[in-house]
Amino acid sequence: MDAGVHFGHLTRKWNPKMAEYIFMENNGIHIIDLNKTIKCLEEAVFAIKNIVRSGRKIMFVATKKQAKDIINTEATRLNMPYVTERWLGGMLTNFATIRKSLKKLQQIEKLMKDDSFNNLAKRERLMITREKAKLEKLLGGISDLNRLPAALFVIDVKREHIAVAEAQKLNIPVFAMVDTNSDPSNIDFPIPANDDAFKSISIITQSIGKAIEEALMERKKDKEEAGMKKEEEEKRKVDEAVQQA
Repeated sequence: MDAGVHFGHLTRKWNPKMAEYIFMENNGIHIIDLNKTIKCLEEAVFAIKNIVRSGRKIMFVATKKQAKDIINTEATRLNMPYVTERWLGGMLTNFATIRKSLKKLQQIEKLMKDDSFNNLAKRERLMITREKAKLEKLLGGISDLNRLPAALFVIDVKREHIAVAEAQKLNIPVFAMVDTNSDPSNIDFPIPANDDAFKSISIITQSIGKAIEEALMERKKDKEEAGMKKEEEEKRKVDEAVQQA
């Protein structure tokens, strides 16, 4: 409540499919049922943990002004791909083309580190620098992505409808904050919440981020235990071979 997660949109802007998540109407504004928010968030956290623990990536998507910095900070901290500028049509459905652009960005970065770059004409250097800046702005958040993400975490499904549609086409699950003006029926894990306020976006994103962080730690622990078991098994085999000899 302190973060204002319960504040929805004006009643005249509502989507009737959000009815089950609305608690009441107050001064012409819909109030979201926070019990439903918590329940949905718990379900989302459980599912997202399983995905991350299996070693796959979650792509964060939010291009609205008040969400950009939050998403950028959290996704960078967790080493997850993110999109905070314009969603490029085909970013998922035409991933092969996107990979070509990422390759081009890597080539430019490599060129700029080379001594030969300084020998180029000033105009050429300027053109290359501008192209790098443009590609970095659009694709910087997914520069390490070499395959499709396992899921999307979206802020404002109405605004990011192209990203949601592409994920659906490829059967990629979508976790998303859905406000009272949104359609939750196409979202695999809707989290009813105010998707306009900075504090609201922050508290939900940090909850998702914490779940991802825990899953990454659990995965690391699993790998360490698996490595120890493998070592023990190899040692046992060596001991058996020595005894037989």
